[in-house]
Amino acid sequence: MTSSRRDFLRTAVLLSAAVPLAAAGCSTTDPEEEKAGGGTLQKAKDSGTITVGFANEAPYGYTDKSGKLTGEAPELARAIFKSLGIDEIKGVQVDFSGLIAGLNAKRFDAIAAGMFITPERCASAAFANPEYVAKSAFMVKEGNPKGLKGQKDPGAKGARVGVLTGAVEAGYAEKTGVKKGDIQTFADQASAYEGLKAGRIDCIWLTRISLADLLTKHQGEGFEVTEPFTPVIDGKEQLGAGAFAFRKADSDLVTAWNGELDKLKQQKTLLPILQPFGFTQEDMPTAEDTAAKFCKG
Repeated sequence: MTSSRRDFLRTAVLLSAAVPLAAAGCSTTDPEEEKAGGGTLQKAKDSGTITVGFANEAPYGYTDKSGKLTGEAPELARAIFKSLGIDEIKGVQVDFSGLIAGLNAKRFDAIAAGMFITPERCASAAFANPEYVAKSAFMVKEGNPKGLKGQKDPGAKGARVGVLTGAVEAGYAEKTGVKKGDIQTFADQASAYEGLKAGRIDCIWLTRISLADLLTKHQGEGFEVTEPFTPVIDGKEQLGAGAFAFRKADSDLVTAWNGELDKLKQQKTLLPILQPFGFTQEDMPTAEDTAAKFCKG
């Protein structure tokens, strides 16, 4: 079973002015032609340009202070599409919840947002193999005074746990013994951090990747992120696998993408692309971590 990306992302701010926008209907190829390999991929190669949908969430995809679209997904897109002979990426930055709908409406040709692969999403889009897998972690005060290291520790030690509204971690906490009264929800990472700083909670439970990015914004303020762990709920590991998504008709594009991604993995050059955004070897997928595996749930 995989954990899905969080519902709170639906409230992400639209940053349409920060990136170049492409007109809706950027791809008008016939679905049957796309299946035959003469669709989106060939069109992008011929023009040297492809349109990609991003969401505004660090460290996956966001605009930096200079207005540049960056993050693990945009940088990976630049590397792989360039290797496919496509030098220019036109970014369309939209709300996370509108990515798959925009993809299928042909507002863009691919999704690059570190989106988790889930069975529900696989029914609507064709996912590439994952570029990372996300484990859980806690953000705690330096020194980890309550000794929170794994999923059972918060409940066993009476810790107050901060989670995000709509996040899977709320269910994890409850199923691993945390009392309902000790689970506090927050609208976003910033408010959860303020809750931790004010002492209203003892830890924030999120993916290690998200917490590592949050920590970079608060260096020297007396907090740390624990070592990652994989929750096991109802006997099943809860891993989130982030990947690019394409229209189902674009099987040739998915195959080409996976081929280039496999090269990066085999040559051990995937991590250097993602590392500047807080990703570590712990987050790298194994050969068994495929889109097919996570689509099954």
